[in-house]
Amino acid sequence: MIRVEGWAEICRLHRAEQVPIRAIALYLGISKNTANRVLSHDRPPKYTRPLKGSAVDAVEV
Repeated sequence: MIRVEGWAEICRLHRAEQVPIRAIALYLGISKNTANRVLSHDRPPKYTRPLKGSAVDAVEV
């Protein structure tokens, strides 16, 4: 999973530095498909934590 820092680095390398996608993938150790997927989105990834529930949920029913 790509974090915001990785997303920003990929976008910076590709858009500002004009580095090819293949070179970005080799440099960062990711696949070309991952780099393409990152560049296809215009926003950074959003972290969402799964709902866990609490210890009293089983008793409250």
